[in-house]
Amino acid sequence: MNKKKAVVSLGHEALGYTTLEQWDAVKTTAKALADLVEADYQLTITHSNGRQVSMIHKAMTELRRIYIDYTPAPMCVCSAMSQGYVGYDIQNALRAELLNRGIVKTVSTILTQVTVDPYDEAFYAPTKVIGRYMSAEDAETEIKKGNYVKEEPGKGFRRVVAAPSPIDIVEIDAIRTLAEADQIVIACGGGGIPVIEQNHILKGASAVIEKDAVAGRLATELQVDELIILTGVPQVYRNFRKPDQEPLSSLTVSQARQLCQEGQFEAGTMLPKIEAAISYLEAHTQGRVLITSLGDVKGALKGKSGTVITV
Repeated sequence: MNKKKAVVSLGHEALGYTTLEQWDAVKTTAKALADLVEADYQLTITHSNGRQVSMIHKAMTELRRIYIDYTPAPMCVCSAMSQGYVGYDIQNALRAELLNRGIVKTVSTILTQVTVDPYDEAFYAPTKVIGRYMSAEDAETEIKKGNYVKEEPGKGFRRVVAAPSPIDIVEIDAIRTLAEADQIVIACGGGGIPVIEQNHILKGASAVIEKDAVAGRLATELQVDELIILTGVPQVYRNFRKPDQEPLSSLTVSQARQLCQEGQFEAGTMLPKIEAAISYLEAHTQGRVLITSLGDVKGALKGKSGTVITV
């Protein structure tokens, strides 16, 4: 029997908030991923990095403030750093979990770049908050550099960056080659390193990319059988956190699109997941999307939990 090919998108819950929390969190994450491997899935894994890239950006900025000879790290470099250390923790935890189950399989992390359009409207209206709280004076300095800042009353100012749409996954051929060799691949971490192509040269962009959008693109490019989105809730809901909350075990693309139009999904949480599902299924009509939590993977595979979206 042929293995089912899947792209798995991991949310913040899979990684924790700090470096120490991440070491513990990835052990739990590895168990859910190993359950999928045991269920005969070939996995390509992507993950969030919001907390990690923000931590790195904050640390590099503070280093520059203390040691004047150091150069602040641009967002693209911070993104690359986060891909490296998050991938390192996931691949080692998953390798150990698989070996504990008697499964010998290579797990590799690919540092992945994703091209974006320099004229994407997102660059003119940044929304992603990153880094430390700043004083009004520091915020003014950032503005003079051409950066955007946002004030949080009573706390200070923080940097905000754009979240442009992904265009192309630069290392897709390498990812595909490893996936076709039945290796487990961790790629496009944090949405990928945003780059702009200029005369065949890739230049880092001061931005972050929505990881669910890239997960949908990656699933489309690899033509996988399933896009599995692991998040903080066991399934998708109508009227989430309201008295008449209703769990949705299955949706069609048209139903999902209608719920989006009704404003059922929050912009920063479930909406990008639903949009990624729609994008993938429109391009790969034979595919299937499963949205569930880390702890509900086994039940979701048996149809006892999760939300399945199909054409």
